[in-house]
Amino acid sequence: MPSAQPHGYQVKFETVTGTGDDFKMRSLLDRQQFNDSSGEAERAGISPAQWPLFGLLWPSGRVLAHAMFTFELEGKRVLEMGCGLGLASLVVHRRGGDVTASDCHPLAAAFLLENLRLNRLPEMKYETGDWTRSNPRLGLFDLIIGSDLLYDREQPEALSQFIDRHSATAVEVLIADPDRGNQSRFHRKMGVLGYSHSEERICSLPGEGGPYKGRLHNYRRRSLAGAANG
Repeated sequence: MPSAQPHGYQVKFETVTGTGDDFKMRSLLDRQQFNDSSGEAERAGISPAQWPLFGLLWPSGRVLAHAMFTFELEGKRVLEMGCGLGLASLVVHRRGGDVTASDCHPLAAAFLLENLRLNRLPEMKYETGDWTRSNPRLGLFDLIIGSDLLYDREQPEALSQFIDRHSATAVEVLIADPDRGNQSRFHRKMGVLGYSHSEERICSLPGEGGPYKGRLHNYRRRSLAGAANG
């Protein structure tokens, strides 16, 4: 049910299935919501049209969250980039994984905090993650995940460089993508940086079982020692 907020935008509450235990999620009501009275989003390079995108539950986010329900996490430091509402991060967090959610939207942290509360989960790590700038607080990760990130022509270059800056020597990258046109360019960028690529076609959404047309991309870079022994 929609809920009016004093912040100038409306939200809704829904239950997400297909990720093990169901999640209660607070999201923006629709793509018409907008409020950047402080100008913080504009300073971060977020246009009015892009402003509400962080706060919606996208199909690819559900696909990624479902993948995280069974993914091997032991001993891995995990980063979700462009997390938006952070559904995949919540799945990892509930499983006891060492996860950091990141986004450049000024409201992402507040929405994540509320969704942690709704699901009675403890505090989770969050850092601002801007693909076009240095992010010294983030560090390096063994597993980097994201969903529907290749919507702009500039994204393959910025995203691949961001991933490489925050990848441990041996790293795995998992990206759910609804067959955006920039996939091929991103594959090439990652290949130049030394990442191998495989993919799995996904034809239906988890839980609710609606149609989905996209792929789960897996990129890997092994350590030099691992490559020598492999």
